[in-house]
Amino acid sequence: MRKTRIVLAMLAALCLALPAAAQAAGIKQGGKAVVSYKDDVVTLDPAIGYDWQNWSIIKSLNARLMTYEAGTAKLVKDLAADFTISPDGKTYVFKIRKGVKFHNGREVKAADVVYSLNRVVHPKTQSPAQGFYKSIVGFDEMVAGKAETLAGLSAPDDATVKIVLTAPDATMLHVLALNFSSVVPKEAVDKWGDDFGHHPVGAGPFELTEWSLGQRLVMKRFTNYFVPGAPYLDEIEIQIGLEPTVALLKLQQGGVDILGDSIPPARFVDIMKDPEWSKQVESGSDLQTGYITMNVKMKPFDDVRVRKAVNMAIDKERIVKMINNRAKPANQPLPPTMPGYDKAYKGYPFDPAKAKALLAEAGFPQGFETELYCMNVDPNPRIAQSIQRDLAAIGIKANIKSLSQATVIAAGGESDQAPMIWSGGMAWIADFPDPSNFYGPILGCGGAVKGGWNWAWYCNDKIEEMARKADAMSDPAKTAEREALWRDIFIKIMDDAPWCPVFNEARFNMHSTRVAGDAKSFIDPVHIPFNYGKIYAKDAQ
Repeated sequence: MRKTRIVLAMLAALCLALPAAAQAAGIKQGGKAVVSYKDDVVTLDPAIGYDWQNWSIIKSLNARLMTYEAGTAKLVKDLAADFTISPDGKTYVFKIRKGVKFHNGREVKAADVVYSLNRVVHPKTQSPAQGFYKSIVGFDEMVAGKAETLAGLSAPDDATVKIVLTAPDATMLHVLALNFSSVVPKEAVDKWGDDFGHHPVGAGPFELTEWSLGQRLVMKRFTNYFVPGAPYLDEIEIQIGLEPTVALLKLQQGGVDILGDSIPPARFVDIMKDPEWSKQVESGSDLQTGYITMNVKMKPFDDVRVRKAVNMAIDKERIVKMINNRAKPANQPLPPTMPGYDKAYKGYPFDPAKAKALLAEAGFPQGFETELYCMNVDPNPRIAQSIQRDLAAIGIKANIKSLSQATVIAAGGESDQAPMIWSGGMAWIADFPDPSNFYGPILGCGGAVKGGWNWAWYCNDKIEEMARKADAMSDPAKTAEREALWRDIFIKIMDDAPWCPVFNEARFNMHSTRVAGDAKSFIDPVHIPFNYGKIYAKDAQ
């Protein structure tokens, strides 16, 4: 633990030195950036928001005990001034920074941390992140409605937070760095109730000053933010309702600075060939997998033979070509750069004949009719049509329901609504760089709840027990053993085939010549998709 403290202290010192480094680089505070999106933001409640579009906004409005060094997946302290972990790995004690202010002007206390974490787990919140906190003592009782607070969570004084676990948890510090662990003031939640997501109050680098539904959001620099010199921008305006092609045109004409929905696929090749505009494109890899879910609670997808048939029916190579080869075909839930990825696993082959035979064996020699949900932003409708053609070739008639991101997410969180979902635009990108994160919320029993992201509604008790064992391996000496166990878990999941993994995508984001930042400001592994706090205006005075 002493070594951990020293490393974290060094990283914290580096963060505090950033303003001087920024000055040396000629970066000044001030200026504005305009970001474009087609769809409106659904919620900015950190306990609930869980999609591509609101993730970086929520992260910019809030602070939590832990966070990540900018542009990396390295943990550093945020609200925490210091912390200790007991020798048995089950008790965490955090000391929080003094003088940190919420946007409403009140100082952040340890009780606010306890309140916020309790709120995420409480069933009435219906947080999709509830399962992340399963190792805290009292979790089962609260989820069952037998307790209002977590027994393992307390604030002995205004500056101390104590967290007691039922077993060591290798993911706990990562969980405390998630948006869901953001600290919010109880009085603001009480004031706004269910509408708190439209009136968020946090302690982050930006505060929300305007939200005109369907039109725009405005975030302004929080002048009392506890990190000196941060953020750089005075204001971020998020414009809503812009089709990606229109947004690109506005960027080229000077009306937009950052493309929230990325480069329209139809214009990608032209942009990358242009000697000037290609300079404004940032690219990088994500811990990402795009996939098709099959609802195992709905017929005929309750039959594993049907799910395997779908896996064998999809021409993934063709789909990758459709998006200008900005991805690699996937054969398992984990992306190749994630610990636990099985390099030897070949997955299901593209074999329509075998797929048809499996359907006949399952009692569907003539196929069947179903629905395929997808997000309505290009290229997702076109990818859904490609999937539709592949399914038709084995006798499955899939009617496409191309809807807004929020509507698809809502349909996925209802066990009886969405038989199949193409995840594109909402595909899973790791919340933190650990294989556990590709299980719990999207394939684990804890995610198979109303409002959750386990859209396959897959829950395997034997695999759940294996996952609990893996997460309890917090000793670094067991890293190799833990990774081997996760490899076994994901291959067993593929035997059950609740998903058809399609591709692992690279990310390309485009910005105007008026704003800048290093590449990781626009391709940040944990501030998905953007690290607004590290983007600056070139014309700041």
